[in-house]
Amino acid sequence: MRLPILFAVGLILIGSTTAAAAGKRNVVMIVADDHGRDAGCYGNADVHTPNLDKLASDGTWFEYAFCTTASCSASRSVILSGLHNHLNGQYGHQHHFHHFSSFPSVKSLPVILAGAGYRTAQIGKFHVAPEEIYRFQTYLTGNQGGGRNSISMAEKCRGVIAAKDDRPFFLYFATADPHRGGGTVEDDPHKPDRFGNGPKYDGVTEVPYDPAKLAVPPFLPNTPACRAELAQYYQSVSRVDQGVGRLIEILKESGEYDNTLILYLSDNGMAFPGSKTTLYEPGMRLPLIVRSPDQKTRGKATDAMVSWVDLTPTVLAFAGVKEVAGPPAVGQPGPDLPGRPAPKAKTAAKTKPYEFHGRSFLDVLDTPKATGRGEAYASHTFHEITMYYPMRVIRTARYKLTLNLAHQLPFPFASDLEASATWRSVSKDADARYGKRLVKDLVQRPRYELYDLTADADEVKNLADNPKHAATLKELQEKLKTFQERTGDPWVVKYKYE
Repeated sequence: MRLPILFAVGLILIGSTTAAAAGKRNVVMIVADDHGRDAGCYGNADVHTPNLDKLASDGTWFEYAFCTTASCSASRSVILSGLHNHLNGQYGHQHHFHHFSSFPSVKSLPVILAGAGYRTAQIGKFHVAPEEIYRFQTYLTGNQGGGRNSISMAEKCRGVIAAKDDRPFFLYFATADPHRGGGTVEDDPHKPDRFGNGPKYDGVTEVPYDPAKLAVPPFLPNTPACRAELAQYYQSVSRVDQGVGRLIEILKESGEYDNTLILYLSDNGMAFPGSKTTLYEPGMRLPLIVRSPDQKTRGKATDAMVSWVDLTPTVLAFAGVKEVAGPPAVGQPGPDLPGRPAPKAKTAAKTKPYEFHGRSFLDVLDTPKATGRGEAYASHTFHEITMYYPMRVIRTARYKLTLNLAHQLPFPFASDLEASATWRSVSKDADARYGKRLVKDLVQRPRYELYDLTADADEVKNLADNPKHAATLKELQEKLKTFQERTGDPWVVKYKYE
């Protein structure tokens, strides 16, 4: 099977008004914060998400969509660059003392679209750096409730959507829900609520949940503390859903709905240990709902396997941007990586177009059973600056192989997850079960983890040392190494020195 890593989209130099001249081909990208596959269209009967479900009924939802890194800043840089973090340079959090940022040679989605004649606007969580690399023309601020009030956010976008302007727009709509807030908590899960519930959000109808009536996902512990936090998380999800509904109403009222590609996704899985910051399925397998005006088939799922490196190429394909000016971002580890000076002779010799690690998935929106999309890759290195734990993953339809490059270290938990009542309810006992895993197995991991997802969807039976799976292990190891080499992963040197 062809390794779906490199996808070239070419020169925006062919005319900055190319996209505008083609008519209104608007794009709205909605990125929720720490939202797992918790929606009615994904089979969760507990959470109330009528607007997401309606969007899915008018579009396509992906059953196998994956972030490449389960951390906020790092994931968002992949979404907006089409490059894995080991090549775009933003390995972890952008803000405060973490201070990760992308290399200066990265060409981001909003900058490319602006050069192609788009109006670009952003509201809510930005969380990538430097600003000049990810620059939008318009930043919408000052809405009531900030990123927790997606109704207010949607209203703030009305001026961009309804503007009397022949140019198409790209709107990046990034909520702060349902992210878990930081800080320490008491053992009592009811105080305080870390999912933004409590303040008054104008226009929002809060949807409370009864912890006793919720089904606990199998990767979480079935404890009162976890149930209480799950109810709080779902309430936050329902606020996101209402904002999605209002945003779509505004698109329809403005006559732009049928001219607009709408994408709904999340940066990583829910903010619970065993999900966010891990590359287990709850951390990286995420919602992706896409509604294109070009679709012929609506209201169906697709089994196409896609990842967040595919998002930028997909949007550019929809916008009609054929090429992006070089030099290429893809290369082997060495002096020609982004942000590192290259010899003048080499620089002059580069003629290839700029390349992304993903490719457009527009062709599968009408295809419930897709071919040629049977693999996805992930590359996670940091969350917070103190959380060094590099993981590289290949995920096929049946198997997942994770290479824990620093497996000698205990797994480092994000500060908000470590302080959660859910984790504290079981973490003091290493032999206790956190979902279907032992606490000690979640903390200390082996170099390789191999799971047969058809027989072990919860990833608890590691087959890496099983002789019966030696051939599968070897095949996936080779593919994973090839992925690292072809995408310029500096960590490929570990094959030589360790």
